[in-house]
Amino acid sequence: MTSTDSTKAILKEIDLKYDAINQKSETHLEGLLWSKPITYWDYIQTDALLSLQTQRTTLPDEMVFIMYHQVNELIFKMILWEMQQISYCQDIKIDFFTERLMRISRYFDMLTTSFEIMENGMEVEQYMKFRTTLTPASGFQSAQYRLIEFCSTDLINLIDYRFRSSINRDTSYEFAFEHLYWQAAGKDYKTGEKSFLLEEFERKYKNVFLSHMQEYNTINIWQKFKQLPLEDQNNSELIQAMRHYDYTVNITWVMQHLNVAIKYIDQSGIGDGEATGGSDWKKYMHPKYQRRIFFPELWSAEEIAQWGETK
Repeated sequence: MTSTDSTKAILKEIDLKYDAINQKSETHLEGLLWSKPITYWDYIQTDALLSLQTQRTTLPDEMVFIMYHQVNELIFKMILWEMQQISYCQDIKIDFFTERLMRISRYFDMLTTSFEIMENGMEVEQYMKFRTTLTPASGFQSAQYRLIEFCSTDLINLIDYRFRSSINRDTSYEFAFEHLYWQAAGKDYKTGEKSFLLEEFERKYKNVFLSHMQEYNTINIWQKFKQLPLEDQNNSELIQAMRHYDYTVNITWVMQHLNVAIKYIDQSGIGDGEATGGSDWKKYMHPKYQRRIFFPELWSAEEIAQWGETK
């Protein structure tokens, strides 16, 4: 095909594209005359991205803390993007399912290893000073992480162990929300009253969470797995990918996070360190207490009984 023929073929495709949406291709082509070439910094929005770091103190290591958490939120967004592709894929094929799931796991693997930046990249003395200016904010308030959980599994697997027997798929989303495992970390264990941390979190995101819970009720990762033909559900590579994701999110990543928190918050080693949001962070974070498992049917009774005990 000559260059002229290639140009004609492209123009024909452009005509078909804009005809399909009742637009004039000539108008869009003319617009190219006035558009400026794209640059890396315009495409990535580098200047805007690098202007989002605002310290509350004069301590240099606070900048590390801010940027690290912003990177985490960007990775969470990447994870949610991949999850959406799985959940909304019609007639999903096993190769697509497995490949997208492994992408998500690699993102969490990266998040797990990145904790070394937090663990060894800040002076404890500086952290203990600037963290007082962060109260009552807490990583507990990462809304994207909650959305990842809702996208991963049935709500029953996110319910506080103490209340699971009273909840089923017919339970209202509002009632289920009030009994999610992380609710306990935001309440006074003596009075049951919600902390300011939790109240503000819910004021900002509760409607988003309720909507997401409903949206992914039948299309979360576990439900998509159960909708596959039985032969595909028994595929060893897919099962391994499901288990790897489950273990990485609910044990490996959590434990690495916990170990870093212990270094900075619980310096005394006697358990009296308090998180900025006031949550009972050890029982909230450690997997052996809540045994958060996205896909319990893919684990043996012994594995579930020992969940989080070997780390």
